[in-house]
Amino acid sequence: MSSILGISAFYHDSAAALIVDGEIVAAAQEERFTRKKHDFEFPAHAIRYCLDEAGLTPEQLDYVGFYDKPLLKFERLLETYLAYAPAGFRSFAKAMPLWLRQKLHLPREMNRGLDGRFKKRYVFAEHHESHAASAFFPSPFDEAAILTLDGVGEWATASFGTGRGNRIELTHELHFPHSLGLLYSAFTYFTGFRVNSGEYKLMGLAPYGEPIYAERIVEHLLDLKDDGSFRLDMSYFNYCQGLTMTNDKFARLFDGPARKPESEITQREMDLAASIQHVTEEIMLRCARHVQRVTGMKDLCLAGGVALNCVGNGKILREGPFDNVWIQPAAGDAGGALGVALFIWHQLLDKPRSAGTSDSQHGSLLGPRFGEAEIRTFLDGQSARYRHFETDDALCDFAAEQLASEKVVGWMQGRMEFGPRALGSRSILGDARSEKMQSVMNLKIKFRESFRPFAPGVLRERVSDYFQTRPGEDSPYMLLVAPIADGVRTNGAQEALSGLDKLKAKRSEVPAVTHVDYSARIQTIDEERHGRYHHLVKSFEQKTGCPVVINTSFNVRGEPIVCTPEQAYRCFMATNMDVLVIENFVLLKEEQPDAREHRIDDYLAQYALD
Repeated sequence: MSSILGISAFYHDSAAALIVDGEIVAAAQEERFTRKKHDFEFPAHAIRYCLDEAGLTPEQLDYVGFYDKPLLKFERLLETYLAYAPAGFRSFAKAMPLWLRQKLHLPREMNRGLDGRFKKRYVFAEHHESHAASAFFPSPFDEAAILTLDGVGEWATASFGTGRGNRIELTHELHFPHSLGLLYSAFTYFTGFRVNSGEYKLMGLAPYGEPIYAERIVEHLLDLKDDGSFRLDMSYFNYCQGLTMTNDKFARLFDGPARKPESEITQREMDLAASIQHVTEEIMLRCARHVQRVTGMKDLCLAGGVALNCVGNGKILREGPFDNVWIQPAAGDAGGALGVALFIWHQLLDKPRSAGTSDSQHGSLLGPRFGEAEIRTFLDGQSARYRHFETDDALCDFAAEQLASEKVVGWMQGRMEFGPRALGSRSILGDARSEKMQSVMNLKIKFRESFRPFAPGVLRERVSDYFQTRPGEDSPYMLLVAPIADGVRTNGAQEALSGLDKLKAKRSEVPAVTHVDYSARIQTIDEERHGRYHHLVKSFEQKTGCPVVINTSFNVRGEPIVCTPEQAYRCFMATNMDVLVIENFVLLKEEQPDAREHRIDDYLAQYALD
């Protein structure tokens, strides 16, 4: 038996992943255990989980891999600071202690994290190699083009190449400071959201605006080529030398200073979001077309933080030259842990790989699970009042009835998801037909901005009935956006409305998951990957005729997705969620001791949130 542990740490979303004889056994982000959102510290808890899941000790590992090369990254930092000196001294002084204490001493840190018990070889892959490996090796393709797009690794900010059999080859790179990920993050910062976590908000805000600044972005900020490569005019940016993403020149170009976090969102922010989203999609599409021309491949694999821009992904699939697109579910830095482990197994050890009809990521359900005895003991310890169902049919029938009655259901089943999306194991579910549910779930459950859209979970066999996709289109990881099908639209309902007022209009038969531009971020649900979640949605379809539910992550704003029964129960009791389902146990809020109504103001006062 051969086992390889992959690690990503110290930059964003630390994680660990374990493969045994080439099989992906476990993977998880550190934040799920420490409850620190986007935790970047060494993933000691995630490592412990992965080893426990496989029944291994550190001594039994054959290789431990790290997802990038810290010395190369340090070289880039020093060269950049020297190029801008003395302007970057404050940023330099802030960054260096962590580098000198931890990042330059990774073998020591990994020894410490493995309790000094691993005595074999550490392997360091390049950042975009790890992304590319995470994209291609688990994919269902024998061969494919590979495109990686993110903020920055060592020097590369984008790369492309090919994967064939058990080998990947990256042939082209774009280098720092010219970066699509950092360009998008600059607008995230300027519109008042937090960099590395607010990009989803910017993408969700875009349909409320018009891309009136797109021409200004292309004319002033970047020199964009037909192949998708570009150079940024760095006189508008501050991220090379400062502690902010943009500067005063950027603010003058876009009609005033950056929005202050938590302040009112104006039409300018909506238009800025629409504009940078428009430009980002154009760059992604140009890249995809160029990659296909160069490689001649019919299928594409995507990874890197920009590959979480599901609107851009959907555009590549619909308008690009590839027959199929597969995106790594943990496309950001967390997925690098899985990528480096697979890179070692296939690329360095030359182990064979055979693609199947489906990917090898097991639905990305790679995290911890909890047994019934453990759950019952916890619930009894809380004096919780619950029902226990003996069969899946009875459980799913009851839960589907709650959903059909417009109840909000916390749903915790099986193994936790790896990656940023809830995929039906740690989800909050609702009735997609409800006109009020989008607002209710944002303000009373998630305690977040009212404009944020929700994603539909839809039975795969019926996806094209509700969305403009190919029949049976596979999108199990919620990484593709598609328009609502014409037959379920309510057209003309919002033509007289603008900005956030568009929320007031009913746009389709599933209004709770229809964004204001008539789009939706789709998750397809099938029996093989999703088990009891699939059973639940089938039961809901039988009751209502509708195969679509709202699926959002089981957490509240500012917190990671829940991992344990205790965290699920705490979230249930701290919000206005109506029902909690943990495996075969069902709790109704109205029956719980100390249940009360919660207000967003109380929540924001209690927690310091982004």
